[in-house]
Amino acid sequence: MGLGDKISNEAKEAVGKGKEAVGDATDNESLQAEGVKDQAVANAKQAGEHVKDAGNDAKDAFRG
Repeated sequence: MGLGDKISNEAKEAVGKGKEAVGDATDNESLQAEGVKDQAVANAKQAGEHVKDAGNDAKDAFRG
């Protein structure tokens, strides 16, 4: 995973946490749900990148 991807995913997760917190504080269910969704998308992207990184590591180890 590239550094830019990591930063982007972490930023999206942080924004999602912020939206969720503001939604909780203001009883805005729509904003809260949007924050949860943003976090889920960021986490899914991070998981996909981890799988890709693991595959690349395995490929590199196999080539030895």
